[in-house]
Amino acid sequence: MTTDTTTTSPEELREQMLGKVREMGHARSREVQQVLRETPRHAFVPDAELAAAYNPVQSVITHRFGDGRSLSCASAPYVVAMQLDQLEVRPGHRILELGAGTGYNAAMLAQLTGDGSLVTTVDIDADVTAQAVRNLAATSHTDVQVITGDGGLGYAENAPYDRLIATVSPWDISAQWWEQLAHGARVVVPLRWRGQARGLGLAYTDGRLVADSNELCGFVHLVNEEHGELNAVIAEEHSVKLHWDRDQNVNPDALGGVLEQPRTEAWSGVTIAGDEPYDGIWVRLTVTDPRVCRLDARHDVPRDVCQPVQAYRTPALVEGDSLAYLTMRRQETDGGARWELGAIGHGSLAYALAEHFCGELRAWSVERDAQIPSVTIYPADVPVEATGACAVIRKTHSTLVLSYER
Repeated sequence: MTTDTTTTSPEELREQMLGKVREMGHARSREVQQVLRETPRHAFVPDAELAAAYNPVQSVITHRFGDGRSLSCASAPYVVAMQLDQLEVRPGHRILELGAGTGYNAAMLAQLTGDGSLVTTVDIDADVTAQAVRNLAATSHTDVQVITGDGGLGYAENAPYDRLIATVSPWDISAQWWEQLAHGARVVVPLRWRGQARGLGLAYTDGRLVADSNELCGFVHLVNEEHGELNAVIAEEHSVKLHWDRDQNVNPDALGGVLEQPRTEAWSGVTIAGDEPYDGIWVRLTVTDPRVCRLDARHDVPRDVCQPVQAYRTPALVEGDSLAYLTMRRQETDGGARWELGAIGHGSLAYALAEHFCGELRAWSVERDAQIPSVTIYPADVPVEATGACAVIRKTHSTLVLSYER
């Protein structure tokens, strides 16, 4: 690690990092504050500069897998704190972590539960687990159990677990995870559905998982998981992709070349400031419209071809040979620049889809902070029927029920 003699000490940087994380609304408990303050993050990312190691919003990439697509990293400290808040570890809890990363998270879990031998961390890549073992040994956490294996299978030998945390993003709650939970357990998982991921804090009660926190997040996908999320290129020259869940009625062949069809624009009149979040739109659509998918357009795609609100991850509505996706345009106001949200449609249903999208934007805008639905997850073999204003999303091992009914 390269350092400068004038660099602020690790202890001072940790204190500054903690202060920023708390300003962002995380590290709410005294216990989480303490482990963030006392754990030497730089020891888990030894090749990073001190400033990068303690940057509260910066993840540090540490490893690429053999296929070159996936990577392992130390999550940004604010994300680490967010998940630790959600997990609510108490002394004596038996913990399973899926995704070993650098070992940083496992070290703090060991401190929170008070006995490192109660912490099991699993990763499919032997290079990742080897680096976690080295880092944990260097920081005197040799009692943490580091396992090279498929995280989707959990680790039955040390079950049942009072706490399960995933630092990789799964599409489903696997059958093995359900089986390995203790009564009254908590689960923290960045679960994917309808093309987006949400960091859920879930309580395991009466054979189901009930979310009591729901945060925007992004993690490396769980490796070796059954392919519940599908994708196809819909603009070959520009590599624009569409991602959807396998239970959705999407025919990628019908969408080939759809972006070459005439463009229809619709504008909602809803505006946001440059730093104002709008992720609630997408998660709201997962409740209100079964057609919502993800548009994946690289940042270098020409704007006359595709103009999504965000490269790589923008919500889109798909029906038959048509789609409409979220976009925005700059507006100057007396109070400064704002951005108007709208939709761009292509295909035979372009106008109807774009106008419907704008209607959803207006509905979201009425009470933006309240647009996060309740989420309850059942094992797949539990019969669940849609009732009232809710959406039922069926996966292989679990069923999600999303609702605005409180």
